[in-house]
Amino acid sequence: MKRFGSVFAFWGMLLVSAISLAQGPADFTRQEDVIYGRKYGVALTMDVFTPKQSANGIGLVFVVSGGWFSSHDNISPGFVAEPLKRGYTVFAVCHGSQPKFTIPEVLQDMHRALRYIRFHAKDYKVDPDRIGITGASAGGHLSLMQGTAGKVGDSNAKDPVDRLSSRVQAVACFFPPTDFLNYGKPGERASGDGVLKGFRPPFDFQAMSKVTGRFERITDDEKFDDIVKQISPINHISADTPPTLIIHGDADTLVPIQQAQTFIEKLKAAGVPCELVVKPGKSHGWPTLVSEDMKTITDWFDKYLKK
Repeated sequence: MKRFGSVFAFWGMLLVSAISLAQGPADFTRQEDVIYGRKYGVALTMDVFTPKQSANGIGLVFVVSGGWFSSHDNISPGFVAEPLKRGYTVFAVCHGSQPKFTIPEVLQDMHRALRYIRFHAKDYKVDPDRIGITGASAGGHLSLMQGTAGKVGDSNAKDPVDRLSSRVQAVACFFPPTDFLNYGKPGERASGDGVLKGFRPPFDFQAMSKVTGRFERITDDEKFDDIVKQISPINHISADTPPTLIIHGDADTLVPIQQAQTFIEKLKAAGVPCELVVKPGKSHGWPTLVSEDMKTITDWFDKYLKK
């Protein structure tokens, strides 16, 4: 419960900051609960924020996720006030949430969301080749996964949405987990255990049994570790990874700054434009994150997504 408490305290801080930034007449329109996909009879939704004036034609995905828990209630316009002010169209994506859904299932939701946005790019007046992604904590992890492991479309898919790419062109995020098998130091595990023992459900991997027709928990260690490797962004870095910025506090005990440091080192080795902004003495979130550091995030997107 302690770990969950720190995550929800972080989201509470963002909401308070968002309220303070959202005072006064809104200079954007908000379309709520846009259905970007369905699974198991449940709708997957996003909110679309469109600047009323001077839209710049760039799409920005805000991953609504903390501890891989996603809720429409945690969509805070204040968090993306700076990008909106600069003309970005923001897509606040809610994914299938833990404890019901695991990280591999969440990643499929994110692929679907990006494909939906790209399919409807003309409707939202954004360039399908200029899409960025941002988030914090688990939202940062999912942002990096989209940056490193975005997929090409399936040309044979029945749904035309699924024929499009789920890649993004720039990433900027806060304190993301990047390597669950080397968490804080080489060989240290945090896949629903260790530091992340309070987050077991997102790592409760399951597979459909051909015998029972039910989803059964994966208990084979080799299969489990293979999945953990696949959901660790550091294992997908290549020269094609888009420009990436990470902002991380050096006093973070939930997501050690080592996660950002090793990720950035590997990006540099691959020749990818990247930067790590270290916040001295800051832990897993801080009061000026929205009011100040979102400007740094938006500067990054300005640099790499504006024509």
